[in-house]
Amino acid sequence: MQQDILQNKRILLIIGGGIAAYKCMQMIRDLSRRGATVRCVLTRAAKEFVTPLTVAGLSGEKVYDQLFSLTDEAEMGHIKLSRDADMLVVAPATANIMAKMAHGLADDLASTLLLATDKPVLIAPSMNVRMWLHNATQRNLHQLLSDGIYYVDPNEGTMACGEYGPGRMAEPFQIIEKIEQVLAVAKPKTLPETFRPMQTKLEGRHVLITAGPTHEPIDPVRYIANRSSGRQGYALAEAAVKAGASVTLVSGPVDLAAPANVKLVKVKTALDMQKAVNAALPADIAIFAAAVADWRVAKSAGQKLKKTGEAPNLTLIENPDILKSISHMQDGRPELVVGFAAETENLNENAAAKYKRKGCDIMVANDVGLDKNVFGCEENTVHIIDKNGFENWPKSTKSEIAVKLMALFAERLK
Repeated sequence: MQQDILQNKRILLIIGGGIAAYKCMQMIRDLSRRGATVRCVLTRAAKEFVTPLTVAGLSGEKVYDQLFSLTDEAEMGHIKLSRDADMLVVAPATANIMAKMAHGLADDLASTLLLATDKPVLIAPSMNVRMWLHNATQRNLHQLLSDGIYYVDPNEGTMACGEYGPGRMAEPFQIIEKIEQVLAVAKPKTLPETFRPMQTKLEGRHVLITAGPTHEPIDPVRYIANRSSGRQGYALAEAAVKAGASVTLVSGPVDLAAPANVKLVKVKTALDMQKAVNAALPADIAIFAAAVADWRVAKSAGQKLKKTGEAPNLTLIENPDILKSISHMQDGRPELVVGFAAETENLNENAAAKYKRKGCDIMVANDVGLDKNVFGCEENTVHIIDKNGFENWPKSTKSEIAVKLMALFAERLK
């Protein structure tokens, strides 16, 4: 029987000051039931929502809340506390905590631990919708993702203040799922890695990527779609993170796990994707790897269409051209706009025509004929079209292609 990944793991849970702090009580219970040891740190504001006595009772461990405690420093200094854990989790991660982390502040026990640790850190943001959507918070989030901080999306819903939107802390089971994912892939930083200057080509850059198909509803059961698996787009997102970028991945419906440290925005339709792309701007690089449906039904049926002996009369209308609209932006256009062309015949001619028509800086073309086994497979063959002409790349894995593409895109930035 395979051992639970949480068995015997040591989680340092930093509880921030927000109404969502109460959810941490359930999370402590669930983690403990699965064999994890949970030590907790309370910020000063957190104690306005939950008490150290309650947290200690559920975790069975001492609760820490003072940076300058002679007793705590004698028993376990804050440096040891940050290193003893297998992973640090910040929940709720308030706007204040995120700002401190992004700017390297260390004025209390929680922020000092986060700065001193060499272990993976996961944040679960929680705040008012306007605070979450504020430019400062989004800048801080991108900085944290660039710094290698892991992240679980906040949910959308009604806030304690009565407003509605994104900003509700993820549910305990969602945070635990993310903890499992991080523990499965993350490794502690060694001291040489910690102190080595960053050699990343896209440090400080924001990369926006679309991936996967879109689903255009015909009725509540049926939809228009295509065979895109999203693998190439997801590989690009992973490569961009490894190159030091903060990454927003706008994804249609796929059966793939989001790469670590990527801000994932899930969408279904082309109109959803267009809205998400516009909301994610500004970006330094925009990569449109998604296979957006060209058409949608003018008016989808509210109920399942029944067989009547005759085919239904469906009126199709064109979906918005997201790549073209971003390529032709007058203000705020990304420095580099990249399109993808999936063709089944006359690859060179069709891709070159699409490159000219869309107005992007680079077009990545590939042959997706059924005999090529591209959709859903690990390998691909791409061709690069830009102002310099046409370049054929050898067949490679999608991950290898993603790394090469990100290197090319980085070189094209000023």
